[in-house]
Amino acid sequence: MSEHRVVVTGLGMITPVGNTVTESWKALKEGKNGIGPITSFDASKFDSRIAGEVKNFDPLTYGMSSKDIRRMDKFSLYAVACAKDAIKDSGLNMDEVDRDRFGVIVGSGIGSLHTIEVEHKIFLSKGPSRLSPFLIPMLIVNGASGQVAIHLGLKGPNSAVATACASGSHSIGDAFKIIERGDADLMMAGGTESCIVATGVGGFCALKALSTRNNEPDKACRPFEKDRTGFIIAEGCGLVVLESLEHAKKRGAYIYAEIVGYGMSCDAYHMTAPEPTGDGARRSMNLALKDAGFNPEDIGYINAHGTSTKLNDKIETLSIKKSFGAYARKVMISSTKSMIGHPLGAAGGIEFAICCLVIRDGIIPPTINYEHPDPECDLDYVPNTARKVSVKACLSNSLGFGGHNATLIAKKF
Repeated sequence: MSEHRVVVTGLGMITPVGNTVTESWKALKEGKNGIGPITSFDASKFDSRIAGEVKNFDPLTYGMSSKDIRRMDKFSLYAVACAKDAIKDSGLNMDEVDRDRFGVIVGSGIGSLHTIEVEHKIFLSKGPSRLSPFLIPMLIVNGASGQVAIHLGLKGPNSAVATACASGSHSIGDAFKIIERGDADLMMAGGTESCIVATGVGGFCALKALSTRNNEPDKACRPFEKDRTGFIIAEGCGLVVLESLEHAKKRGAYIYAEIVGYGMSCDAYHMTAPEPTGDGARRSMNLALKDAGFNPEDIGYINAHGTSTKLNDKIETLSIKKSFGAYARKVMISSTKSMIGHPLGAAGGIEFAICCLVIRDGIIPPTINYEHPDPECDLDYVPNTARKVSVKACLSNSLGFGGHNATLIAKKF
């Protein structure tokens, strides 16, 4: 079986610091913070009252109708909007594309908690006969993949990944392999999430996973820093157009990067805590390096999972040391979650897109709020200020509840 090389030709991004790739990337390079008080519901009684919310998003500007908007949850609206932006960015002429060979994999960690909340209240107050016929289509995790395909007419391989915070990365990795083996020419892939609702925030508060630094939202997310107290729940979407190199060359496409490595593993240890030795994440990174045919020294930058929780940052640091050996102290690492918070299933899609921009522009976004080094997190986290340096290859880590680990590698084309 011949293997096809796979390249990235389009990006779409909606984040708490911008509703486009251009806006988000500019803010991230400048170390801008997108975290603030929760506005989507009254969070006054919650332990954590801050989040990375998307601001001023209007689906009508993406050609969606009022009927579409009523029948889709926000996580699906984000996905359709991002997909349309990614198509535009890719320069694809959709009239010339073989839509049977253009697929979609969009992951989400949770899907629609908002729809569940709204419809459950209706059920309790008015009975089952008043439930919306769109309840199930709106809440299911694969709703985003389905809606993207419907809105763009994409009839190729289509699925949805739900591996918590690794969903976006697994989606891109799976899509990469579909093209590599020749089952599609193009794939729209990444992750989307919107669950800043009472149930979502309350559930994570009950886990004691969220930061309670409510009076300083701009300083609350502090990955790898000694005084970190938890992650910041966020929302958004990150999608990429993956394309076989032959297809991209034939149409003269601009190529951001080539995707060359994908690794996945499971801790098989605990639903919410990482395995203490970091072996699961280590194996995921090693498998991605093997898939790419790379040595650790070939990686210039790691976009870390870097959630700002005590356990994640410590164990991810340990796993990088185990995977990269002595070179771990030389590779540049940062957590862009320090600026946007943790958008759960969307994280991997956003962060892989960021890696493609790092390769294009030679700028490493910083880990902001890094003031007091943690002795157990003692690597180069590009603290506080972006760094201009040419990078030939980037690695992106996503580590999800359930012990799901996913690693992607992209290199300069």
